[in-house]
Amino acid sequence: MLTRLRRRSTRATAAAAALTATLALGALASAPATATAAAKAPAKPVTCTAATTKVTVQKVNRPLNHLLLTATNTGSKPCYAYGAPVLRFDDAQAATFVLQDSVPQAVVTLEPGQSAYAAIGTESPEGTHGYQAHRLGVLFSNRAMDGSVGGWARPKLPKGGVYVDSSAFVTYWQTNPADALVW
Repeated sequence: MLTRLRRRSTRATAAAAALTATLALGALASAPATATAAAKAPAKPVTCTAATTKVTVQKVNRPLNHLLLTATNTGSKPCYAYGAPVLRFDDAQAATFVLQDSVPQAVVTLEPGQSAYAAIGTESPEGTHGYQAHRLGVLFSNRAMDGSVGGWARPKLPKGGVYVDSSAFVTYWQTNPADALVW
C-alpha cells in the first residue's frame, strides 16, 4: 500500500513538474512574440516638419527655370507631407504661389528614409519684378492646410542664387520627382 501511494505521489509530482515546465515554456514563447508584435506595430504617423526631415533644393535642366525641392524623412516614425510647402525667397513679404492643379490624389506619407518632392517654377516671360534670390525658407503645412507646423527649413540654393519673379510657383508635395516636374 505504501508503495502504491509513493507511485501516485511520484506520478503527481511528475505531472505537476511537466505542467509547470509547459506553462513556463509557453510564457517564454509568448514573450518574444509579444515583443516582436510590439516592435512590428506600425508607428503612428506625425506631420512632417523641418525637425523630422532634411530639405534640399537642386536646379534641374528640364523644364527650364525650375528647381526640385526634396524633403527626406530623417525621423523614426512615418510623417505626412500635407498640401504644398510654404516658400519664402529672401525676405519676400508673401509666400510663393501654390499651383492648385498639382494636387495629388492622396496625402504623401513618408516612411523613415523616404522622400517627397515639389517643383518650384522660378520665372516666366509673363513675370515681373524679378530679382536674384540667395536664400530660401521652407515651412510644412499643417493637416488643415491653413497654416504651418514647426520652424523653417533653410536649404541652400544653387551657387549664385536663382532668379525669381512674380510668376514663381510651387507644386503640392508628390511621391516622385517626375510627377512634381510635370508642372
